[in-house]
Amino acid sequence: TGTDEPMAPTVSREGWMRIAPFILFMLLLAARGAAPADGSWGFDPRWLYALQTLAVGGLLVALWRQYGELARPQWPSLAEFGLAVVAGLAVFGLWIVLDKPWMVIGDATASFTPLDAEGQIDWSLVGFRLAGAALVVPVMEELFWRSFLMRWIERPVFQGVAPQSVGLKAIVLSTFVFTLAHTQWLAAVVAGLVYALLYVRTGKLWVAGIAHAVTNLALGIWVVQTEHWQFW
Repeated sequence: TGTDEPMAPTVSREGWMRIAPFILFMLLLAARGAAPADGSWGFDPRWLYALQTLAVGGLLVALWRQYGELARPQWPSLAEFGLAVVAGLAVFGLWIVLDKPWMVIGDATASFTPLDAEGQIDWSLVGFRLAGAALVVPVMEELFWRSFLMRWIERPVFQGVAPQSVGLKAIVLSTFVFTLAHTQWLAAVVAGLVYALLYVRTGKLWVAGIAHAVTNLALGIWVVQTEHWQFW
């Protein structure tokens, strides 16, 4: 056409490999939110979380060889592992106190209260919830939010972007979008920034992923012990 209009950023095959598990997770989350809690669809919608965990976890396993940032050379050192644990616990500590009304926007898409008809804890439901939150979600989300989106914002050919070279704009924008997926917006800002900075500082996605997993596991254990189900 003879014009010099800039082309819209595209997403590569490697990008879709990191987007696909996230999309599957969100679709199943929407299904959980749409399913009536009274079981009128013929099943307990809380068990959709088990399906969510197995389906997304299975997809991650199937695509695992495509994720170079998770390969053995990218495993954290002992010091980096310790940093991740400390950071994850710090985020957990802040998450449970940053819950004042002005710090919360909207309602969760799908609530999760693992109690049976007698009001007792259903440990099978708890087991799937903890496994999903601590093992599947951190890998799925860090691949999407940090490995893909943050670097893609920096440069659409994100595979060539070293984490250490990501600028402030990409960190802030990816954290902002991350925040939109959570009702506790202020806690999500803190968590998103911590995980992003861990990735940028160490250059290893595993460090951010481990911190994320520690946060989710600590939160899950605390929720079960205190029965503050609203955090789930």
